[in-house]
Amino acid sequence: MLKPILKLLALCAFCWAFFASADVLTVRQDAPERYVVKKGDTLWDISALYLSEPWRWPQLWRMNPQIDNPHLIFPGDVLKLVYGPDGRPMLVRDNRVVRLSPRTRVTDTRPDAVTTLPLAMIRPFLTHDKLMTAEQLNGQPYILGASSNVKNATEGHILYARGELEPGKGYAIYRRGKAYIDPETKDELGHELNLVATSRAFRAGNAANNEPASLQVMDARREIRQGDVVLPSIDGEALPAYFHMSRPELAVEGLIIDTTSNLREFSKWDIVIINRGTNEQLQPGNMLNIVRPSPTVVDGNDGKPVYLEDSSRYQRLARNFGHEQITMPREMVGHLMVFKVADRASYAIVTDTFRPVRVGDHIISP
Repeated sequence: MLKPILKLLALCAFCWAFFASADVLTVRQDAPERYVVKKGDTLWDISALYLSEPWRWPQLWRMNPQIDNPHLIFPGDVLKLVYGPDGRPMLVRDNRVVRLSPRTRVTDTRPDAVTTLPLAMIRPFLTHDKLMTAEQLNGQPYILGASSNVKNATEGHILYARGELEPGKGYAIYRRGKAYIDPETKDELGHELNLVATSRAFRAGNAANNEPASLQVMDARREIRQGDVVLPSIDGEALPAYFHMSRPELAVEGLIIDTTSNLREFSKWDIVIINRGTNEQLQPGNMLNIVRPSPTVVDGNDGKPVYLEDSSRYQRLARNFGHEQITMPREMVGHLMVFKVADRASYAIVTDTFRPVRVGDHIISP
């Protein structure tokens, strides 16, 4: 009876030690003891100096009485690496220590606070551009024309839309961009929608009587065309300085299917589109590894292996007769953070790279 109990206790102790060690932050060997915050720094950049997994930066700033909110760090602040009573590392601000009484809370409202990521890179995608499926776009109001016979309307024009709108409410006008196609299933994942203009409705319209709704153009980013989509505008859409970086709730594996830069290769802070979204329970702030399959090798057991792309037609055809195609491991090439999620696709920002990232690279959960 005693042996099973001892085995159970040993197993529990092992599991506890395993999960405890898995949660321990490991500081980089070359991490600086002190760091002076510079203009343009982000929390990601600073944490990358200390951690091999910078997305775990909230744990590095934990229980910090001098930094109530991690994003309230400013250029010129001196950060110091210390270790708590439990031996875990944390960063504290080494200058301008503010002593707070139990009933007093001080908030610094300067506009140059360090953000998690460079918001200027992702601002247009957070506040303007969208991804919507064909099903979601079906039946949405769209521009029929303007109050004068112009193909491209601008500010000051009155627009007419097919559909019923709410008078006095603001509406954004979007133009359909490229359709994103899943390279694995060949399914359409959604359409890119680019903001064209903002407007305000002043006639509701009546679909039953075929009467168009009317809108006054408030601000035009580009010329408005017939067929542009009309969607309710989101006033004051949140633009967070702080993203809660985390692993996805479910294991995720997918592909980078496009980039907004239209370049063949891209790097840190570039915006990419991945073929996974809310259907896989992805959320803004989820971190994913970028990995790339190594080239497949054809081995005929003759001491002369060749890459598949360099192999002869005979070697490829003879794979069932002694010529083996060996799939090599995937290697890490970078990380990305999801920041805007649609049903079947998401926008993400590349946070760091070890090699240039490409369309077609795989994304997997950390």
